[in-house]
Amino acid sequence: MHIFIRDVAGHVGGSVTVKGWLYNSRSSGSLAFLELRDGTGFIQAVVAKDSVSPETWQAAGSLTQESSLAVTGIVSAHPKKINVFELQATEIAIIGLAQEYPIAHKEHGPEFLMDNRHLWLRSKRQWAILRIRDAVETAIHDFLHEENFVRTDSPIFTPNACEGTTTLFSVPYFDLGEAYLSQSGQLYIEAAIASVGRCYDFGPVFRAEKSKTKRHLTEFWMMDAEAAFVGHEENLKIQEGLVKAIVRRVLEKCSPELAVLERDAAPLQAVLEQAFTRFTYDEAVAKLQQMGSDIKYGEDLGNDDESLLTEDSPVPVFIEKWPRTIKPFYMRIDPENGARVLNDDLIGIEGSGEIIGGSERENDFDLLLSRIRAEGLPESEYAWYLDLRRYGSVPHAGFGIGLERMVRWMAGVEHIRECIPFPRTINRLRP
Repeated sequence: MHIFIRDVAGHVGGSVTVKGWLYNSRSSGSLAFLELRDGTGFIQAVVAKDSVSPETWQAAGSLTQESSLAVTGIVSAHPKKINVFELQATEIAIIGLAQEYPIAHKEHGPEFLMDNRHLWLRSKRQWAILRIRDAVETAIHDFLHEENFVRTDSPIFTPNACEGTTTLFSVPYFDLGEAYLSQSGQLYIEAAIASVGRCYDFGPVFRAEKSKTKRHLTEFWMMDAEAAFVGHEENLKIQEGLVKAIVRRVLEKCSPELAVLERDAAPLQAVLEQAFTRFTYDEAVAKLQQMGSDIKYGEDLGNDDESLLTEDSPVPVFIEKWPRTIKPFYMRIDPENGARVLNDDLIGIEGSGEIIGGSERENDFDLLLSRIRAEGLPESEYAWYLDLRRYGSVPHAGFGIGLERMVRWMAGVEHIRECIPFPRTINRLRP
């Protein structure tokens, strides 16, 4: 009976077959120890020369790293480790004998590993990160559906920018001129709220920023959510609920993966135990200046500023109500202070940086039109967006969360390039 490694606990004493790849091996006289992986987990198969056929013993000795195989044997509990199981092999069938594998079980430089990313994905570390990524995605979908959001995907090709043309990749588009790769689906899902009330999209977006930091990719995955009849305060509550749902899912479902990464789960657990901290932009700048930052009012926060604000915080920090002069045209102006907008950035703890950006959207036609004109944007390109305010406009708000930044925080890894299967940066397009 073929089973997945994750299910071996239910078959102790029984004969099963595991199909997968040889991750590592060692031998000791008449015993061979084969570490197998099948995508769901890892298990050690013990091959005793005196207990198997000569053909099986020979097969065990001929295996190379990353060979694919099927091992049949009796499941047994590890003699020293709780909740760890072994396979006492009785038969080995080699499916694909691997050539000499280029990635040995030793230290390699990051560029070598990125050049061999298609193979490096097989490592325990990358296996763990990929599974955490899946858990984060699943948590996002589940939470939003529970909150009555409907997935409504947006186009990758767009005729205009969401936040400015300086960070867009342009591409020729048949006889229609120049198109751009999307940097956000927000404007499009704003249209969908008049149909389904609450919606979200989830897919790749592109930023042509020449950034080399450990937090930036040129292609990454973004979830944008939008909700009708939701204001600034409720928007923040939804964001906090989502982040806590993600943390909860990772803690519940990814214990083996966190262990592989040697990720301390205590800071993640603490996130669930209290409300997130809030600062207005004014309060954040004043606090940073007191802490020694050289930030000036009206400037965006740098990486160092984000780290300073969260260094002693057990929970992420909302920075809300930023100056309107440094934020996009679609954010609603604060009725209590016309110099600022009703928006927020959520800064994660442990150096994870900004993980969410959101705002209440401007729902007044005249005000939105004046903002578009003030910023010198092509009015004709936003005619359809203005239509959303012409026909049944309602208060609404939304936010976007970067998947890889969230995975980087959950997994506790240093560089964001490890948080996507095949990273694209300003100096990497292959494999």
